[in-house]
This record gives sequence, structure tokens and C-alpha cells, in this order.
Amino acid sequence: SAPAMAAVQEVEIDPEGTFKYILVRLQRPGGGEQRDIVRGSGAAQFHNHIFEKVNPEMEKLGYECKCLGGGKIDHNSKDKKIKVFGLSTGYGKADHAVTVEILKKVYTDYEITWSDDKK
Repeated sequence: SAPAMAAVQEVEIDPEGTFKYILVRLQRPGGGEQRDIVRGSGAAQFHNHIFEKVNPEMEKLGYECKCLGGGKIDHNSKDKKIKVFGLSTGYGKADHAVTVEILKKVYTDYEITWSDDKK
């Protein structure tokens, strides 16, 4: 059987810099348990590059993935600040408020904000 969904890290983002991110919903085939995760990487030129990396990883674990949208993350580890903003041309804008709630679970001592600004 597939490993527990809780074993999947909620957040995997670069430790520093400004980069694209996507909000992804995992679920068991046929419904049931689901979980939203955040993935962001400076190596990704486009948002779909991130999804193309996450999707096969999650399929191997037995989950279906759906991209809920994207944007950008500005991660300043020195000042412990994260800003979530922007949108994905391909996937549309993620619900940044949801993204912030997920980030807060991991970066508990950070100031985390979001806006609808493009830059």
C-alpha cells in the first residue's frame, strides 16, 4: 500500500532567493485522503517544470497530483522572511493564503506574507 500521506513533505522550496512555486493537491486515486503541498525552485524556468518533477515522484508513491496554481516566492533566510506573490501563466494564480498557511507550519519563526502583486 502507498506510504502515509503524512510522510510527504509539505514544503520543498529553495533556501534562498526568488523563484517560481506551485501549490499541488495530492490525493489517493478514487478520492479520500488529500493534502496540499508547496514546491518551489529557482532551477525551474517555468511552473510546469516543477510539476513535471513532482508528478512522477508522487505517482510512484501512489498519489494523483493536481496543480492548483502557482506564483513566486521570495525567500530571505537571513531576515527570516518569505513573500508569496505573482501567478503562473499556465496554471493560474495559486491561493496564496493557503500557501502561506502551509509555509507557516514549516517556517514557524518566519514572517510570511502574500500579495497579488506581479513583482
